[in-house]
Amino acid sequence: MATIDKHIVKKAFRATTNPLRMMPDFIIIGVQKGGTTSLYKYLIEHPNIAPIYVKEPHFFDIHFHKGIGWYRSHFPTAVEKYYARHIQKHDLITGEASPYYLIHPLAPKRIAKTLPKAKLIILLRNPIDRAYSQYQHQRRQAGVEPLSFEEAIDCEEQRLADEAEKLARDEKYVSFNHRHYSYLARSTYIDQLPAWMSIFPKEQLLILKSEDLYTEPSLIVKQTLEFLNIPVVEQEKKYKPFNEARYTPMAQATRERLIEYFKPLNARLYEYVGRDFGWDK
Repeated sequence: MATIDKHIVKKAFRATTNPLRMMPDFIIIGVQKGGTTSLYKYLIEHPNIAPIYVKEPHFFDIHFHKGIGWYRSHFPTAVEKYYARHIQKHDLITGEASPYYLIHPLAPKRIAKTLPKAKLIILLRNPIDRAYSQYQHQRRQAGVEPLSFEEAIDCEEQRLADEAEKLARDEKYVSFNHRHYSYLARSTYIDQLPAWMSIFPKEQLLILKSEDLYTEPSLIVKQTLEFLNIPVVEQEKKYKPFNEARYTPMAQATRERLIEYFKPLNARLYEYVGRDFGWDK
């Protein structure tokens, strides 16, 4: 008798039971290399938050054509919510974290139409550090970046030419370059936030500074739980960072060049969100 792959069985079960599954109450929409994995892992340790089967389903950017049933199959069943509410006497919510959503041109309207009441969490990191971290990830872990960092940022405009427009025009289009080589583009937050803040009310958006998560994780977790209307569990806990990597520091000349590049963009961002993130140093 042939052995049945357990993964296939679980996948089939999730697919057949998707009408009985929860939909996300919150989504961490970005930014890539901004601490999204760490924050998500911290949140799902709370008894009132049920984890998704795959942290980054990328439904509203890459897999939208697979349909809502496919998306729903990734989440816990409504039975779990019922059990939590009626037996354990507490509410249960769930959520996901797909950091490509923040920059994808179609994601805001797709989420607004599908999940109009979802709460959205955005982590913003020093744009220079974020860009360099993404570069290191693409070069060392993903293995898709053959250029030096300086070459990559010099070639970025050419690599991304018309890609955002193609994504906006064609719902089935998937852009490798836009996803993997958008070092400066993903760090230009002032170009991304208006698409979200013009659709979702401010009560549904939480913008956090990544550096605060790194230095004071318990404070940021508390702030996020309050945003999600989840009781804060007071506990002394050491939060371990996830996906932490070590790599050669950026050349000082490159950093100084990028400080000047991002200075006016950051100034516009600070004015737009009403907060100075202190990144221009």
